Amino acid sequence: MAELKNLAQTLLPRLVEIRRHLHAHPELSGQEYQTAAYVAGVLSSCGLHVEEAIGKTGVVGQLSGKGEDSRLLAIRTDMDALPIQEMVGLAFASRHPGVMHACGHDIHTTLGLGTAMVLSQMSAKLPGDVRFLFQPAEEIAQGASWMIQDGAMKGVNHILGVHVFPSIPAQQVGIRYGALTAAADDLEIFIQGESGHGARPHEAIDAIWIAAQVITALQQAISRTQNPLRPMVLSLGQISGGRAPNVIADQVRMAGTVRSLHPETHAQLPEWIEGIVASVCQTYGAKYEVNYRRGVPSVQNDAQLNKLLESSVRQAWGEEALQLIPEPSLGAEDFALYLEHAPGAMFRLGTGFGDRQVNHPLHHPRFEADEAAILTGVVTLSYAAWQYWQNIAI
Repeated sequence: MAELKNLAQTLLPRLVEIRRHLHAHPELSGQEYQTAAYVAGVLSSCGLHVEEAIGKTGVVGQLSGKGEDSRLLAIRTDMDALPIQEMVGLAFASRHPGVMHACGHDIHTTLGLGTAMVLSQMSAKLPGDVRFLFQPAEEIAQGASWMIQDGAMKGVNHILGVHVFPSIPAQQVGIRYGALTAAADDLEIFIQGESGHGARPHEAIDAIWIAAQVITALQQAISRTQNPLRPMVLSLGQISGGRAPNVIADQVRMAGTVRSLHPETHAQLPEWIEGIVASVCQTYGAKYEVNYRRGVPSVQNDAQLNKLLESSVRQAWGEEALQLIPEPSLGAEDFALYLEHAPGAMFRLGTGFGDRQVNHPLHHPRFEADEAAILTGVVTLSYAAWQYWQNIAI
């Protein structure tokens, strides 16, 4: 185990160089062509079998161990950036105006490459194979499904993932048992009323007023018909309707997001929402249409793999480096889609600067990651992979 840590430490200057290159050259979801080519080049130089254009712009690298254990471990990291103008002022700041690695995917990609570099130098001692998935388009929650459709999970027994977290100090790792992130779905509601003169509302069917009743009914129903121990959030972020100030609106469109943590709650949400919309609209004589689009499910971490990650953190860094996260996030992660094909776990890698009062959050134009996290992440993933075949049962 000390050999792994020493290898990672020796590789650290190269890993920092890789991270800074990726940070300076961010690419948006589905456009990660240069990033993918760069990743493929590094993996090939380590002797991995590399496949490009998996999941459109994704890359898969397979490291073959010399042992006879047939179980296949996957490690997933994502590559895409966000349409945000960087405001940090780093020497290696984004060279692409309006595009920034504001969610730390440059760190993630570096961790995947670093782990491949470390393990490739010890492949003769690996009992089985490790598949590295470099995924595009996580920010639009499509890349995982693209990768899966192209066979990236074929034969995989378990999968690990990582996401940076600025509220956790660098050189610490956060582990959450059970739900880590929420299921995230898209909601669109159309209300069809009947137009009329603003002075004679009784002769019309006011779509705006009915939409207001729908919004109120939905929010009230959450608190009285949903289990408060199984939280959900319904936020309507867009609403449009009406043609003139003195004309009763005949149409309203609303759009928003629905977040939930428990699979049972998630399963019944479309029917529940439509029932409330239907009830309000029927009461006031309006027609309606509800379009509910499933996004990604909740990330439910596998207990066995969490214990593996815990053990890896303790052995590599000591008890003080481990945080057990008490609450899930209502953010979403398409890593959850891989978990429909194999058990897996995602951990939080601290990237916060310990000497700063403010560490800006993910998706912020001033988000900055402490590069001390790179060594922590690579060693943690490498330790976990190294111990996988001895500690995880099928």
